[in-house]
Amino acid sequence: MIQYDETRLAMEALTPQIEELKGALNLEGIKIKLDELEMKSTEPSFWNDPEKAQAIQQQMGQYKNTIESFNKLKTNHEDVLAMIELAEEENDESAVDEVKELAETVKTEYEEQKLATLLTGEYDSSNAILTFHAGAGGTEAQDWVSMLVRMYMKWSDRHGFKTEVLDMLDGEEAGIKSASIHIQGYNAYGFLKSENGVHRLVRVSPFDAAGRRHTSFASVEVMPEIEKDVSVEIRDEDIEMEVYRASGAGGQHINKTSSAVRLIHKPTGIVVACQTQRSQVQNREFCMKMLMSKLVEIKEREHLEKISDIKGEQLKIEWGSQIRSYVFMPYTLAKDTRTGFESGNIQAVMDGDIDGFINAYLKAKSLGEI
Repeated sequence: MIQYDETRLAMEALTPQIEELKGALNLEGIKIKLDELEMKSTEPSFWNDPEKAQAIQQQMGQYKNTIESFNKLKTNHEDVLAMIELAEEENDESAVDEVKELAETVKTEYEEQKLATLLTGEYDSSNAILTFHAGAGGTEAQDWVSMLVRMYMKWSDRHGFKTEVLDMLDGEEAGIKSASIHIQGYNAYGFLKSENGVHRLVRVSPFDAAGRRHTSFASVEVMPEIEKDVSVEIRDEDIEMEVYRASGAGGQHINKTSSAVRLIHKPTGIVVACQTQRSQVQNREFCMKMLMSKLVEIKEREHLEKISDIKGEQLKIEWGSQIRSYVFMPYTLAKDTRTGFESGNIQAVMDGDIDGFINAYLKAKSLGEI
């Protein structure tokens, strides 16, 4: 039937690509590794080292997720072709919309899994830590930071990732001066590393009584969460620790005690802070993890082949250094200056629909275009 021809041809063309994807994902190798880890997890001594055991369990979960996602893609693809065959045999036009909808799902799943094969960096599979700073623009820039924090948390929700605010410094009048958030999920860093840089906003300011158009800037720093790296030593004497009372929500305990922690690494001047864990000890532990991630980045940046794997150059938070512009007025457009990818649906972008930008970056990066 002609109503199904286009969808059938698209799905048939996808058949060899799905087989290629299976090889690119190294599913057979993953299954072997998963079997090996499952054998380890049954050993009586498995939980003697809880930290190592948790890392193994996390790796097992990642392998299972990869296998299950591919199997779901393959099943949905086969279901579409089977539904078309059955509908054509029975001359049934009622399933056209259902078939098209499932076919779109298959295409989306395929593209997402194909992109995952581009994430081959050492830390791509890690969780991500995002740090935000307001730049030129005063209160307007601080409001822009709060909008960006919301955007990335919305993006995380779309992907089923867990988010946690680690530290936040409110602006004097509105918005946020600086913030750090933790995003937990497989390949979180691999996808979000493209967001590292300066983001520019153009809009009519709600803080300007004259209704003038303002340009504001904010920086987003994206780091992989690194548990341990034996090549980086953090000496106790190199750390200055400050404690303060947490300012955000979190119940009576978090607000009434000086449980928030700020660590200053004296040799490098790096400052990290965390206020959302339940105790000063836990906040300090997470600060040490953040500091480790930043120090590893500095160490890797000294080796030129590693720079692109971790983070781009540190740019000034001002005009001319932005990676992306978000325009609300006089027209609506979000455009990436590196890839040229753009979206006219600015509200959807601010609600976390940024996969197009991420995908365009990963593809351009894999082709050596950026």
